[in-house]
Amino acid sequence: MTFVQLIDCKTERFDDMNRLMDQWVEQTKGKRTATHSVIGKDRSDDSHYVEIVEFPSYEEAMRNSRLPETGRIFQEMVALCDAEPTFTDLEVVRDEQLNKELARRFFGEIAQEGNLGLIDEVFAADYRDHDIMKEEDVTVGSHVIRGDVSGWRDAFDFRFDIDRQICEGDDVCTLWTWTGTHQGDFMGRAPTGRQCTMTGTTVFRCHDGKIQEGWFHFDVISLMRQLGVG
Repeated sequence: MTFVQLIDCKTERFDDMNRLMDQWVEQTKGKRTATHSVIGKDRSDDSHYVEIVEFPSYEEAMRNSRLPETGRIFQEMVALCDAEPTFTDLEVVRDEQLNKELARRFFGEIAQEGNLGLIDEVFAADYRDHDIMKEEDVTVGSHVIRGDVSGWRDAFDFRFDIDRQICEGDDVCTLWTWTGTHQGDFMGRAPTGRQCTMTGTTVFRCHDGKIQEGWFHFDVISLMRQLGVG
């Protein structure tokens, strides 16, 4: 189970503390078990900081704390603080990455199931779209998604399998496998009834609970070959 540690401290020397954290990251390369670290400053107290460190498990956190580099850096950290830092150990019981869920709603409910009524709920009105199949570098508007999904659904009966998703900040990267049966005109190609597969990657940038921008990269050359083109 994922484990999170909160480190609460007060210091007037955050720049020195920041350099110390950089040293720890450098010196523990290939050894540390921490997977994610965030440091926040209290808006009402400029000397109050909270670091949130994530580990795969409590056991991995303890292994990380036993690293000699961690012990040494911690002692230097204490010297920079106004008082002894406090620690709160948390077992994660619920972890929802809401931007990841937005992306999944596109692939599942909108694209695969054809619920186009959800587009304005999931995509911003000024959504910016980047697609390797389009001549324009960018097209703007949630209607772009409606047109694209309708066109693909007219041409294929398809499904998406989500192979992997990676979230960082406002971005969600989805690696997917698409499987479809050619049942309608596609780029001038009459229906063949062939089942085709292709892989692709989509990066969505999210903002205020909606998808604001998207980049689609997929193996359209392989798809056309499966349809007997080229």
